[in-house]
Amino acid sequence: MDTILKETKTLKTFRWIAIAEGISYLAFFITMPLKYMMEMPLPNKIVGMAHGILFLAYVLFAYLVTEEQKWSMKRFAILFIASLLPFATFYIEKKYLRAN
Repeated sequence: MDTILKETKTLKTFRWIAIAEGISYLAFFITMPLKYMMEMPLPNKIVGMAHGILFLAYVLFAYLVTEEQKWSMKRFAILFIASLLPFATFYIEKKYLRAN
């Protein structure tokens, strides 16, 4: 699956979004207990909105980078599935989005 990456502005932006999306996902591990155990829903609302926006941006840029780099739909599927799993976007950024 190793391919040569063309370092583009879209790819660099996608790398940033992948990391930010992963961080926002992990932030739920802090805000969910605050919401349900401490009855503090505001942090969860803020993180939820940020995560939603970053998720949409991640999927959009996954598609744009897939087209730009001429990757297969299988690779796009891997990128998409990674957006649904905690820690997976960090792995994707390291394995697929960095030029070696």
